[in-house]
Order: sequence, then structure tokens, then C-alpha cells
Amino acid sequence: MHVNQQDYHGACHCGRVTFKVRLSNGLRAVRRCDCSFCRMRGAIAASAAKDGLEITGGESELRCYSFNTHTAKHFFCSHCGIYTHHQRRSNPDIYSVNVACLEGVSPFDFASVPVMDGINHPSDSGEKAHQIGMLRYYPAE
Repeated sequence: MHVNQQDYHGACHCGRVTFKVRLSNGLRAVRRCDCSFCRMRGAIAASAAKDGLEITGGESELRCYSFNTHTAKHFFCSHCGIYTHHQRRSNPDIYSVNVACLEGVSPFDFASVPVMDGINHPSDSGEKAHQIGMLRYYPAE
């Protein structure tokens, strides 16, 4: 994978897990989710095709958490605990990546982030995924 404007290098907090990712829509389509797990995790995510994510270091340090239908696989560093990415339940051929793990990117770079309805998941409801709100960041003066 070569690096261009939609390709990013990333790592967990301690740096043991490193990766390269080609984001499907760059940082134009970031989002949050309100499902029970994402609500507690609080990360902003961007999407990548399954073959667009390459773990370049520390793969043996990654741990996986799965619950409910066990379709989604949430990966985190076994040392620092930081969530790096997950395989999506709505489409297991897509990964969501924690934008806070990307070099040069901060979750505070986004003035507003769409919040998706994960409580009423499309796989359960049969309906299309939809936005339920907007998370906004206002820097202090």
C-alpha cells in the first residue's frame, strides 16, 4: 500500500501496535455510534475496506472483544488498552478505525461529528442506518 492523501499511519498509545490504513472516504465521513459499546468507548471512527488496513507492527499485542451476535470484532492493544479498529457488524468487509490513533489527527479536529443509531442496528431492524444526532466541539476562547 502506498501513502497518499487518504492513507494514514496509526498506532495505539504505547506504540506497540502500528498500522497503515487507506480510508475509503478519507476523513470526510467520520462518525460516532450510540450502541452500548461505542457509547462507552467514545471514539470517532472512519471507514476502510478490509484490505485497506495493514497491521505493520505488534499484531500479537492486539486483543479482540466481541459480544451479542459476535459479528463485530473490536481490536485493542493488550498493553495500553487503546481501541485501534473494529470489523463492522453492518458490513464485515469494512473496518472502522479510531481517528485518534492516526498520525496528525485529533478527534478535536472535527467541529461536528454525525452520531449514528447503533441501538436500533440495521442488522436487527432491517432498516437503513441513519443519523440520530450531531456531536459538536467548540474550543474555548
